Amino acid sequence: MLTSKKFNRFATIFLAILVCLTVFPILLIVMASITDENTLLREGYSLFPSKFSAGAYYYIIQQGAMIFRAYGVTIFTTLIGTVISLMLTTMLAYPMSRKSFKYSNALSFFVFFTMLFNGGIVPSYIIWTRLFHIKNTIFALILPNYLVSAVNVILVKNYYSNNVPDALIEAAQIDGAKEMQIFWKIMFPLAKPVVATIALFTGLSYWNDWTNGLYYIDDAKLYSVQLLLMKIMNNVDMLKSNISLGGAGEALAQVPGTSVRMAIAVIGVLPIMVIYPFIQKYLIKGVVVGAVKG
Repeated sequence: MLTSKKFNRFATIFLAILVCLTVFPILLIVMASITDENTLLREGYSLFPSKFSAGAYYYIIQQGAMIFRAYGVTIFTTLIGTVISLMLTTMLAYPMSRKSFKYSNALSFFVFFTMLFNGGIVPSYIIWTRLFHIKNTIFALILPNYLVSAVNVILVKNYYSNNVPDALIEAAQIDGAKEMQIFWKIMFPLAKPVVATIALFTGLSYWNDWTNGLYYIDDAKLYSVQLLLMKIMNNVDMLKSNISLGGAGEALAQVPGTSVRMAIAVIGVLPIMVIYPFIQKYLIKGVVVGAVKG
C-alpha cells in the first residue's frame, strides 16, 4: 500500500503529465500561428518550426479597426450579459431554495423542464425578431440563449440549500429583515464561490458566442470578435479558392490560410486564459458544492 509521501509524489507526477497534455495543444496552436504558411503546409505542426512568420497576425492587423470595434462589442456584451445573468440566476434560485415558499417545487419543475425541451431555432428566431424586434441591435447579442441557464439556476439553488442554514435566515427575519434584505445581505454574499463559477460559465458563453450574431446581426458595426474572426476566416478561404485566377491567383496564394486560423484561435482564447487564474479558487468549490443535491 502506498504511503502518504509516495502517493503525493505519484499524484504530483500524474497531475504534471495532465498539465503537459493540456498545455501542449495550446502551445502547438501558438507556434502554428507564427509559422510560415508554406513551412506549415510542408512540415506540418511543430513546436520548433524551421521558419517563422508573423504574416497571419499582420493579415489580422490589417483588419485592425474592425477588430478593435468587435472587441469593444464583445467586452460590452460579455460584461453586461454576465452581470444581468448573475442577478436573474441568483434571484430566481433564492425562492427555489426556500422550503417555506409554497411554490418552490413548481418553480423548480418549470426551470428543470427547460433543460429537457425547447421551442427550437425557428420559433425562437420568430419571437426575438417579430415580437421583441432585437434584430441588428446590441440586445441580440445579450438576450437570446445565454441570459438564464437552468443548469446555473440549479447550481445556485443547491448551493443555497446546502450552505446557508435555515437558522440564519430565521434570525434575520426575527430582526425584521425583509426578503430582499435577506437575499442581498445574507444569501448573495455567502454564495461567492458559486457566483464566481456561474460568472465564468456565462462569461465564456458570451465571449465565445457567434451564433447570436449569425442569426440576428447583419450590421458589421455590431459584429462580435468571434463572428468577425469567422468572417475573416471565411474570406481567407474564399481568397485561397480563387488561386486559379492567373497572376492575381499567385498573390492570393500568399495569403496565410492555416496560420490565420491558428492566430484567430489565439486571439479568441487569450483573454479567457488571462482572467481564469483569478477566479480558479472559487471554481471547484462552486461546482462541487452546487452540484450536490440539497
